[in-house]
Amino acid sequence: MGLRERKKEKTRLAILDAALDLFLEQGYDSTTVEQIAGSVDISPRTFFRYFTSKDAVAFWFHEHGEEVMLEALRSRPAGEPPFASMTHALRAVLRDMQDSTPEDAQRFLKLRRLLDDHPHLVGLTVARGAETERHLAAEIAARRGADVTTDRVSHLVVAIAMSSLRVGFECPPGRRPELSQVVQQMEETLELVESMMRPGWDTGDPAAPADRPESGNA
Repeated sequence: MGLRERKKEKTRLAILDAALDLFLEQGYDSTTVEQIAGSVDISPRTFFRYFTSKDAVAFWFHEHGEEVMLEALRSRPAGEPPFASMTHALRAVLRDMQDSTPEDAQRFLKLRRLLDDHPHLVGLTVARGAETERHLAAEIAARRGADVTTDRVSHLVVAIAMSSLRVGFECPPGRRPELSQVVQQMEETLELVESMMRPGWDTGDPAAPADRPESGNA
């Protein structure tokens, strides 16, 4: 980074840190953009140069994670099974978390605590996560040579993979784990999902026909 870029990044992180602290101290709904801006001695107008809204501050990890996953997907070899490509993308996020600075690790843990303390924010995270899944599904469909608007396999590849990340992040709830523990939970959950997948399910060339109940049976 040049000097100007480093200064901008320093300001962005200062806004992020101030916002997370205020959210945890006085509540998410009670915190205003004006308060966040004032705590780092900038104007609200300057705040909006870095974040589009208060929600964008709270869900910075979604934005960053989406960028990491899309970049990882685009680097995977052509012809790789779609679900394998998605698991590589998820593990790129886990590696990014493992390589976090101590400061970034604390930001992540504050975000997890914020979601634990404010359950109503989960609805917002679901909405933001759905947007990410649409972007990822478009990338998977492009790799499959399929139309994302009609290809259910692409959406299932993404939905199943992202569910493993979400369950690993949230379960067990109510704890205050270290970042390394969160990463481990996510990796273990991803491995569990991989063990449940039949080879070829995502390519249209299953290794064995699926067992199906006889007509009329439960």
